[in-house]
Amino acid sequence: MLYLDANATEPLRPAARAAALAALDATGNPSSIHAAGRSVRRILESARDTLAAHFNATPQSIVFTSGATEANQLAIHALGAGRPILIGATEHDAIRAAAPNAAIIPVLPDGTADLAALDRLLAESPNALVCLMAANNETGVAHDIAAAAALCAAHSALLHVDAVQAAPRENQDWLALGAASFAISGHKAGGPMGAGALILAPAFAEHLTPLQKGGGQESGRRGGTPSLPAIAGMAAAFAEPTDWPRIAALRDAIESHAQNLGAVIIGAGAPRLPNTTCLAFPGLRADTQLIALDLAGIAVSAGAACSSGKIAASHVLLAMGQAHLAGHAIRVSLPWNAPPDSAARFNAAYAAMISQRLRPNTLAVTGAQIEV
Repeated sequence: MLYLDANATEPLRPAARAAALAALDATGNPSSIHAAGRSVRRILESARDTLAAHFNATPQSIVFTSGATEANQLAIHALGAGRPILIGATEHDAIRAAAPNAAIIPVLPDGTADLAALDRLLAESPNALVCLMAANNETGVAHDIAAAAALCAAHSALLHVDAVQAAPRENQDWLALGAASFAISGHKAGGPMGAGALILAPAFAEHLTPLQKGGGQESGRRGGTPSLPAIAGMAAAFAEPTDWPRIAALRDAIESHAQNLGAVIIGAGAPRLPNTTCLAFPGLRADTQLIALDLAGIAVSAGAACSSGKIAASHVLLAMGQAHLAGHAIRVSLPWNAPPDSAARFNAAYAAMISQRLRPNTLAVTGAQIEV
């Protein structure tokens, strides 16, 4: 299997695995004051120090969570209290579900935030909390966070950044750019599942109203015993370097070949993550493409959620004005350890899939005709 679904989860990095296993072997609760507790507490705080150094933050600014969904929702709960909330039109469902009544910041056709519209919305709703992802999970399109932060500052608003996809793949200092907070996820960087963090600007780090109350862990900001192995693995994963220019070259080779076959690259003109491409092939359903590629030994995902065997229209592509392609897009996201022949293998399978189209509404896969 050629795994090209890194935006869903990255393969576990060896250093992250080693750190998680070492934490699993340690006995004790980091809240205990005896020697065993202090020993595992050192593992927890070492992970906090590693992440603080990586993101140019203070250790006190990091709140460990069960993942980015919790981190994003903690930010909205704590920073958005009493404020109007504005969210990007292409935000992840974790943000959309946490702020169902939020005003929507439209995006331009290339998927980037419409900053003029954001300025108008902030003029109507000053002192708001703005939630804007650093890079989109479906298309890889990156927003101009510095410009958005400047608009927020001009209107006395706060900016929370969902940095889940961007944090492992971009060298950005979101706090220095003006964000009040940002969320990260361990398994999106090649760590174990089950850990994330909310990283806050110093002004908001100390007095954070918890979303999950409990025994006072995380300085009273998030109750519950932390998942030490997942946290240790997350810190180790973020500390590992990756040759992203190499990955970007593989992605570019995939896009060039797909375009020659008639595919549309969603967000092609915008700044994007180096590992991500969203390929739409007009007239060929996304689920049909997934089946064909899976049978060819290649794992990718659809540009939208799958429910009861049907591909729903992607809210991301709809927001970009690509309704006609919303059910025909797949996401190819190369992992940190993508083999050198990744592009060649995908291109061969993609070309074979296209060539097997028997007529405009069918595709042959292993002898069977699948309706498209």
